[in-house]
Amino acid sequence: MTNWVHAGALEELKEEGAKVIKGGIAVFYHEEKVYAVDNRCPHMGFPLHMGSLCDGILTCHWHHARFDVCSGGTLDPWADDVPTYPVKLEAGEIYVNPKQASKGDAERHFQRLHEGLEQNLSLVIAKSVVALVEAGVPDVQIARVGLEYGTTYRSGGWGSGLTILAAMVNILPKLDHYNRILALYHGLTRVAADCSGRPPKFLMQALPNDDVTIDRLTTWYRQCIEVRDTQGAERVLLTAIRSGIDKRSILDMMLMAATDHFYLDGGHTFDFHNKAFEMLEKAGDELAERVLASLVPLLGNPSRSEERHSWLHPINLVTPLHQAFEELPKLAERSVEQCLELDEGEFIHQLLGDQPLAAIDAITQALLGGAAPVHVARLVALAAAERINRFHTQNDFGDWIAVLHTFTHAHAVHESLLRGANDLAIRAIYYAGVSIYLDRFLNIPAASPPTPEKYGSYGYTTDLNELLELMDQRQRVAEAANWVAHYLDQGGDAEPLFNTLGHSLLREDAEFHSFQMIEAAIQEYDHWSNISGTFANQAKRTMILATTRYLAAHAPTAREQSHIARIAWRLQRGERLFKDE
Repeated sequence: MTNWVHAGALEELKEEGAKVIKGGIAVFYHEEKVYAVDNRCPHMGFPLHMGSLCDGILTCHWHHARFDVCSGGTLDPWADDVPTYPVKLEAGEIYVNPKQASKGDAERHFQRLHEGLEQNLSLVIAKSVVALVEAGVPDVQIARVGLEYGTTYRSGGWGSGLTILAAMVNILPKLDHYNRILALYHGLTRVAADCSGRPPKFLMQALPNDDVTIDRLTTWYRQCIEVRDTQGAERVLLTAIRSGIDKRSILDMMLMAATDHFYLDGGHTFDFHNKAFEMLEKAGDELAERVLASLVPLLGNPSRSEERHSWLHPINLVTPLHQAFEELPKLAERSVEQCLELDEGEFIHQLLGDQPLAAIDAITQALLGGAAPVHVARLVALAAAERINRFHTQNDFGDWIAVLHTFTHAHAVHESLLRGANDLAIRAIYYAGVSIYLDRFLNIPAASPPTPEKYGSYGYTTDLNELLELMDQRQRVAEAANWVAHYLDQGGDAEPLFNTLGHSLLREDAEFHSFQMIEAAIQEYDHWSNISGTFANQAKRTMILATTRYLAAHAPTAREQSHIARIAWRLQRGERLFKDE
């Protein structure tokens, strides 16, 4: 009897109908039997003893979730099952075993996660994520569920939801335990929302002939994409995968097609390719067919920037780019002796200037002069981040997205080259360079940088809660940047700052681009951390200030999503969300 809790006399319960005993357990007398369930409604924690019991169905009076009082099973999937407890009677006295009759394991939580994704139920997804993380399930295994679901149940292919999931997985190492839960939750709920109401994606069949060279398949794939034949392109892609051709060659084939035309869909196409490749590396090649095939629909009808007026008038930027591309084969002919030292500061200055032909030529000369394409791409991403730092808040609010697109595209190019993309992918460096030029008007006038003279009189401390309080107020862009600059000048550690910036994002009902922003900035910061010197230190500072300004511009929001996650967290920890007076 040591494990059993006395719940009173049976006759008393018959009169009362329901009572709450130690441990937050609700005990009911119904149809001549005694039942015990967790008193917290699994939906949002309302006390179930205040509900009603009729025909074996216990109904919560808050959102009217219904439960089989015997098994705890719910008739409303959005509510989840309520835990039940063993009951026994001895000499007219009731005893309840506080150990749950059945306790869900990881397999059950994975099942519920699938159900949450299928029905687009944020609270179910949140509770599943909390339970899986608390059970010690690796983050990548949890994210893999979303990756597989999102590439299966969205006919339109890879979208913003999967991009958010990939971005959040990338920054998990920078976050504490609770923020990791929030990051996975946001990613998975965005995948669910992105797929909701859409038909699934059915894979095409590979070609019958699996003895085709990668060169021939690459030619076919690019030809199909050129004429927007996504069905043919998918069959070629699946043939390459099933033929056992190495993944590096397949990714090169796809990036060639994604860069044959200029800056597709404002940079999103290349960025989405990069995110899919990153997730595939983490999740494993078993999902290669679904993940890579999900990218093909993006090439069906994207905007091609060489057809846009801004790329052709008043200055024709298309012809100089084609001329520059004719020089790229010479990269293979360079010798070590021909390598020239690149003046990084001057290179950035040219990219941010108002002479686009000089910027294009600077990229070409840097590459032909011996600078590694990865080095050039890293500097282009830095210049794009500087556009965000100089973005003046008197611009239209929607123009934040313009400078963001350039930066995230430049970051994706950098990551792809780090992964070893072939020479044709280098064309995307130029696309980012031209976009940096086209964004120049958004820096006129340029926002002034934080200086000690500006923030010295504010009395800032290095308490990171101060930064969160600033971001509780709308459009405190300059103030947030000043605070972070002061924090860094005082020797503040970047790692807890990243966790705080992560939390400032994850507590919001953030829009898609904010997730892109923080991930790209953190990744670029880490790349510069591998380089010593004053220039690298300034580059790291640029990345931190850029993400601070962007996040501050887009906060606060209603914070509904983080509220749902908090409820799930508290329910998992056994907290009482409602207390009796």
